Amino acid sequence: MAIYLGVETSCDETAAAVVENGRRILSSIVLSQIDVHQEFGGVVPEVAARKHLETINFVIEDAMKAASISPRQLDGIACTVGPGLVGTLLIGLSAAKALSWAWGRPLLAVDHLLAHVCANYLDSDLEPPFVALLVSGGHTQIIHFRSYSDGEILGQTRDDAAGEAYDKVARLLGLGYPGGPAIDRLAAQGDAKAFKFPEGVVPGYDFSFSGLKTAVKRTVEKLEPPLPTADLAASFQDAVVRVLIKKTLQVQRDLGANRIVLAGGVAANQGLRTRLKELSPVPVYTPKLVLCTDNAAMVGAAAHFCGRAVSLDVGVYSRQR
Repeated sequence: MAIYLGVETSCDETAAAVVENGRRILSSIVLSQIDVHQEFGGVVPEVAARKHLETINFVIEDAMKAASISPRQLDGIACTVGPGLVGTLLIGLSAAKALSWAWGRPLLAVDHLLAHVCANYLDSDLEPPFVALLVSGGHTQIIHFRSYSDGEILGQTRDDAAGEAYDKVARLLGLGYPGGPAIDRLAAQGDAKAFKFPEGVVPGYDFSFSGLKTAVKRTVEKLEPPLPTADLAASFQDAVVRVLIKKTLQVQRDLGANRIVLAGGVAANQGLRTRLKELSPVPVYTPKLVLCTDNAAMVGAAAHFCGRAVSLDVGVYSRQR
């Protein structure tokens, strides 16, 4: 049995969790900053870092208490080291380093994107190999995992990530921040065929969403108020989901993969989750909704399956390596 404390502060959630054998969540505490950043229409890095600094110790303490675990029972302390906002990452890593030194437990560095994929291992029997569609605010990728730690990126966005496109279109429609959940909810009330928005035409397995965002902007500029926001949201979401699924199933067919995994914040999108499961010829694994957005349970799972022990002088990185 292996038990890890996970720490996550890559953006605007302060999170800590205790995970057993990479599958069982003993505790998971997530303190969101959405209310703090809503007035700015997006995450302000310096504000996020200050909030992490104020709360990180309390969140870790709560996670340990909720799991009824003592430091000596831990096999290691895992922390997200990137990609993410440098200032916020440093808060979590500094706390993890201090506990590693004080408690005499190994420190494990975890990649944030890999952790999102590992969220699918929690409370499931999923094992590689599989094709993963990773869709978040900053990344859109199709990855072929041959083993727990061997993942090859086969396709990715050449401009905006899908999550970025959602946030930008939400601002155009006056839906506020975060845009993804707002558009998903509104799309359920609209007609996806009301507007014909284009798919980004990119060779191979790559994506492009900047043209779609521009198409929505030009359409909105031509319309008289009040805007048919539900129809616009449904048509936009249909265009995003259509191309995500088309490329993913193309990879699945080309590789002969027998499993598809959905990961990242946009994995919570009901339109994407539902249609991918309907259209896929193979089983589709999706995390529980609470494990799609940033959390530390996925960090604890990643520590077990593919974490690497590091020295206390390890640093953080803002972009994917």
